[in-house]
Amino acid sequence: MKTILTATAAGLLLTGAASGFEPESDRTIKLMQADWTSMLVNTEILNIILSTYGYDVEKVIADDSARYPGFESGDLTMAVETWQTTQDKAFNASVATGKVLDMGELGPHAREDWWYPAYMAEQCPGLPDWQALKNCAEAFSSPETAPKGRYLGAPVSWGGFDEERIEALDLPFEVVHAGTDAAMFAELQSAYERKAPIILWVYTPHWAPSVFEGSFVEFPLYEDACYNDPSWGVNPDKAYDCGKPQGWIKKMAWAEGEQLWPCAYDILRKFTMDGDEVGQLVYKVDVDGRSVEEVAMEWATENEPKWREWATCAAN
Repeated sequence: MKTILTATAAGLLLTGAASGFEPESDRTIKLMQADWTSMLVNTEILNIILSTYGYDVEKVIADDSARYPGFESGDLTMAVETWQTTQDKAFNASVATGKVLDMGELGPHAREDWWYPAYMAEQCPGLPDWQALKNCAEAFSSPETAPKGRYLGAPVSWGGFDEERIEALDLPFEVVHAGTDAAMFAELQSAYERKAPIILWVYTPHWAPSVFEGSFVEFPLYEDACYNDPSWGVNPDKAYDCGKPQGWIKKMAWAEGEQLWPCAYDILRKFTMDGDEVGQLVYKVDVDGRSVEEVAMEWATENEPKWREWATCAAN
């Protein structure tokens, strides 16, 4: 899906573009596009920047957890968000092949795990300690899961091992996966307004933890051994008896592409965003109902000096 800038947008951005810069290759740079809002907006911002400097850019939809063969083969060129919380092991394994580059951190600290609204704490004394969920699962139940609790998980393609976590920690819950990122947070908003029972996958950076009062469940802290060694942790027979890892959000790229587009790769390495900034961009799309393209273009217009600094290679 190639993006064509409108005449107005192109006029805004091409004003002052580096005169005489020619992309190093006329081959198409394929930006990975995934199914959560911050990824969509950040990808569109990068698309605008690269398009401004004349690169041929295409956005390609790919599943989060299934991206790696595409990057190793060159079918995908760049991604602006790879979250340690779910992709740590797969990302590092792909980089270790030598076919994929770690392009550095985007900037925000990532956390995603089970989250509940503050009003649910009264119905489940002992929260945020995960062990409280063993005694109050029914408070989070729905007609289709009762007496087990209902955990609203993210789209299946995100990974996250929630089914394995429930089994390893012997939690009386069932996972119901949201079809999309937008549907997941729409359900949270509806439940919050009605003070209805809900516990779900929430992540930061995102607007939800700022807008809604609530807390993450505190599971046993993640260590690599939790996922790799069943003998680790509170359940000596099963892995995943801990919370999800926290940490970086990284950019990644097809290794051979740096020889084709060295300046574009330099731009990607310098591409950084603040966590609060990302949350505000997502809010404009998810809550205000504006389009990804409009929000990204607004950011690019207002922050032109910032991203021009990322593209000094195109000004030389």
